[in-house]
Amino acid sequence: MSRAESVTLQGGAGVRAAGPLWTLGLLRSELTTTFRRWRTLALLGVLAAVPVLVGVAVRIETRGGAPAHGGGEGPAFMAQITNNGLFLVFTALAATLPVFLPLAVGVVAGDAIAGEADAGTLRYLLVAPAGRTRLLLTKYVTVMAFCLVATLVVAVSALAVGALLFPLGDLTTISGTRIGFADGLGRALLIALVVAASLTGLAALGLFVSTLTDSGIAAMATTVGLLITIQILDQIPQLHAIQPYLFPHRWLSFADLMREPVYWDDLLKNLELQALYAAVFGSAAWARFTTKDVTA
Repeated sequence: MSRAESVTLQGGAGVRAAGPLWTLGLLRSELTTTFRRWRTLALLGVLAAVPVLVGVAVRIETRGGAPAHGGGEGPAFMAQITNNGLFLVFTALAATLPVFLPLAVGVVAGDAIAGEADAGTLRYLLVAPAGRTRLLLTKYVTVMAFCLVATLVVAVSALAVGALLFPLGDLTTISGTRIGFADGLGRALLIALVVAASLTGLAALGLFVSTLTDSGIAAMATTVGLLITIQILDQIPQLHAIQPYLFPHRWLSFADLMREPVYWDDLLKNLELQALYAAVFGSAAWARFTTKDVTA
């Protein structure tokens, strides 16, 4: 029996009288289905491999006698990895946030509704007593759960590799002050949570795109294409006037959590911008999905 048929059969009178319990059952079903897909596992595997590659590369480079160095305009964490493996967590998150994490989220979000329509299961899900609003909210919560799990996979993989290849202990912040390892570990967890929250706007955008088509592949490709386009726009100097309003613009502001004291301005602006994107595109997704003619 398919998931859609199982959910539909649960739509009896007893279940209809227990709406919240049914909603929890639907959420559990969505989470189970999402995280059991080979595609999801492959995405998480790639994300887990990035810290391994970075850690091994830094280890080989330092063994060769050349100092590790950072590149680009991201946070300068790489130079500190050899002194403290905890910095591999910050480096891995900085390396995956511009490309790998958003691409993975774009794939999952884009497939949320369109994938069900493409597989012919969306109509069966709507026959059950969820209602379109509840189903859409469940899909968004599932995508956000993937954002959190994907970010934690990167962080945990980086912490494990950092502990294996490099020493751990007290660390020096960007401001030059020293903090204890426990404090540094707490900040690493907080940074992971901020990175996951930074993907909120993209998740809502992908969900909106997913309501516009019945093709999962088209929705995923469109979401990823929009992501790439917006990131390109964010790098063009002539467009500096609009760049603060683009959702990726302050993604790397999580580095301010490694200052002493913490700089909150850009962090809060980033979270506020993500909340705005989530509200706008979440409302657009709801307006589209609740009026959409579902035939599949």
